[in-house]
Amino acid sequence: MMGHLRIVGDRRADRLRLIRNRTGKALVVRCHQRLRGPYTGIDTVLRSVLPEARRRWPELVESHRVELLYGMPELAQLIGPPPRTLADEASFKERTRFFGSGMIRCMSQGVVTFLLDYAHRIQADTGCALELAFEEVHAAEATTQELLALLLRRADPRLLRVVISTTADTLSDELEAALAATAGTLRAPASDPAPEVHRSALEWAALYVDSDCTDDDPRALRGYQEADRRAVARLHDRRADSLEATASWGVRMGAIAYHRERGGDPAGAGRSALLAAQRHAVATGFSAAVVDLGLRGRGVSDPVSQEHDYWEFTREAAAACIPIGRLAQSMELYQDLLRRFTNPKIHMMTSYAIAMLHTRFLRPRDHELALQWQHNAVAIAGILPDPAERLTFTVFHDNGLALVEMHRGNRTRALDLVESCITRLDKEMDDDQWVLHRSQLLYNRARLLVALGRLDDAYADYTRLVDLDPYYTDYLSERARISRERGDFDAALADYDRAVQLAPPFPELYYNRGTARVQTGDLRGALDDFTYVLEMEPGDLDSRVARAELRLESGDLDGAEADADTGLVVHPGEVQLLCLKGTVLLQRENYDQALTAFDAALERDPRYPAALINRAVVHFHQSRNSRAVADLTTALDIVGDDPDVLLNRGIAHLADGRRDLARADFDRALTLPDADIPELRRHRELCDTSAAPL
Repeated sequence: MMGHLRIVGDRRADRLRLIRNRTGKALVVRCHQRLRGPYTGIDTVLRSVLPEARRRWPELVESHRVELLYGMPELAQLIGPPPRTLADEASFKERTRFFGSGMIRCMSQGVVTFLLDYAHRIQADTGCALELAFEEVHAAEATTQELLALLLRRADPRLLRVVISTTADTLSDELEAALAATAGTLRAPASDPAPEVHRSALEWAALYVDSDCTDDDPRALRGYQEADRRAVARLHDRRADSLEATASWGVRMGAIAYHRERGGDPAGAGRSALLAAQRHAVATGFSAAVVDLGLRGRGVSDPVSQEHDYWEFTREAAAACIPIGRLAQSMELYQDLLRRFTNPKIHMMTSYAIAMLHTRFLRPRDHELALQWQHNAVAIAGILPDPAERLTFTVFHDNGLALVEMHRGNRTRALDLVESCITRLDKEMDDDQWVLHRSQLLYNRARLLVALGRLDDAYADYTRLVDLDPYYTDYLSERARISRERGDFDAALADYDRAVQLAPPFPELYYNRGTARVQTGDLRGALDDFTYVLEMEPGDLDSRVARAELRLESGDLDGAEADADTGLVVHPGEVQLLCLKGTVLLQRENYDQALTAFDAALERDPRYPAALINRAVVHFHQSRNSRAVADLTTALDIVGDDPDVLLNRGIAHLADGRRDLARADFDRALTLPDADIPELRRHRELCDTSAAPL
């Protein structure tokens, strides 16, 4: 079986011919975003494999139900509905919890894990690898390109071979990097020119529109461009009408929005289609699509006569710019709203959004400027004429103010604000009103209680939240953290295990469970968790360090060194990794190279204790006792009295002939908790004889 493959050609027909020649029975799917928006092509793959997967391995489908359905809800026709959360049940008006591209990436990782497990089972059954060919990837939406990059990087082509078929257009940075690292490239030979076909410009335009404007025949595109524009608009309307009756959300985000935008009523039907598509993208977390749809929606909306829609397109696009790293564009869109409108609600919500930018996302953070903007939002909310709106918006913005105050260090003030919000809503609203936002307030209170050290009260709040919204797994993870602080690792692991069963594969969740497993002695389970995180996200520094340390402690020096080296490629000069590298070399008694690694770590952070302590060991072994003492003295200044460090410094003093100083260190260490009493006494006796090895 060959490796992954990239096929490049100007025409789809040429690329498909080469795919047929270079693959066995590859499933070929189209990924053009004009068809079904995010996950176009991925949905086709899943529609193909899920019936068999559900019939033969229902437990495999069940374990990935959330990820499979999250961005492609129409697949519920094949595998049944997903579990519901309070966010799913809330109306768009009452929705105050939104997700972004980070959540979508976790969902995509879960889909990749499903495909890899499915391919493994198919190969075990048939002896054949699964082959998937993704066509028109140059025109795929950002979410699709991200998933394909993950699949390329994670899939062993002997198990699941991936073919990426594109024009010469540049793909996303991540996908280009994955292709460069894993795939060969073939150029599809151009076929002979097609035979002359006599069609009018409008006939060619009709073919182009009926392909959802994906036909790459230059005659079709030329006809579309040359045909009468009013006639072309009617073609778009006709195509949209033909799709409406059976349209999935993917079709509505892709083809229908595209056609309505170019039909006979772009400011009416086009605007409505784009707004519906954007709202779905917002609710799901398709950040790149939200920005795209928002900017297109602004283009067909009159900011004067359609003020609300123009505002919604803009604010949602601005918010979605944040998770994809376009902070300057986010701020510019918000400022455009402030310049353009005098509507108090627009200024209220935009002030809040800018406050959140300053207190959460921009670097450096400016909590004082955030406070000014948030006070403006609170002030406007307090004078809204409608009592119901005044209540809900005042509570919403007081909650935002609480976040700013927490960041300013005023935790008690923040808690007072949140508790006031809870009290007002409980007093004025029925139990079934604004349920999601009230749960969010309870969540914020729980986090503040943790910050204030009131762990029992926080635990009670998290338990209530778990009962209210059992499929929103953040609550389980937060409750597990409290259990760990209490020393109740059984309870913590029970919550982590439940979260893992219910949630998409959040790297942080597996990392946290891994560290808890280390603390309970389940080193095999911890290694599995860290390894899964690194399979998904090789650049995850915490998991890389944790696995390297675990391997080092278990005597797997080769594995630890490989982790350190791999991590340093992604994080050059990272202190923890340099120190781990040095520690491996030290254990191999390669003192010169170990010293180089520790020196490099301490050049980056002169007060990194582990590097100081281990460099002292190198100095001692190379008879530089005074330097060992200096490093250990610096380490003690940083960490305080530590019996092991005092023991080592005492040994170095002893080797340097300073027996009084050695005795003082041993005596001091003997008074400390967790001291190695026999070892200290043995070395103290040597103060009257000779030195001992460090």
